[in-house]
Amino acid sequence: MKQLISLWILFCIAIAPFAQAEGLRSLRGSEVMNGDVPSENFRWEKDRRPLPRHFVQQPPIIPHTTKGYLITKEFNKCLDCHSWDRTADTGATKVSITHFKTRGGTELTNISPRRYFCQQCHVPQTDAKPLVGNTFQPAAGLVKQGNTK
Repeated sequence: MKQLISLWILFCIAIAPFAQAEGLRSLRGSEVMNGDVPSENFRWEKDRRPLPRHFVQQPPIIPHTTKGYLITKEFNKCLDCHSWDRTADTGATKVSITHFKTRGGTELTNISPRRYFCQQCHVPQTDAKPLVGNTFQPAAGLVKQGNTK
């Protein structure tokens, strides 16, 4: 049995160079190993009212461009308008209270580090064409009758 396992390990080691993902391409056409090529085949949508959500727990879509927004561990441009102490002046939506809780549910006085980088969940609205087909339909309870968009 040990000999069979040893042979199997040697076989796996021997074929590993041939099993590499050479020639594998992403949906945008770039080599997978080189990372994604930023797509510029879209227009940023003009600023508008917040867009409707299509499923329960969907993070709100950003209804304005974020091009050039700086978000580092020291600074977050989104909070210039969306922090609780700025929304009265800016008219922007407040950061949700859920963003002030740790994974364990402890409430913090500032935004939780796991919620600090906004574009992990929130994305700006664009006119980008889907990379793959999609038959998704919004949850019936979230859509007004006669309006599926």
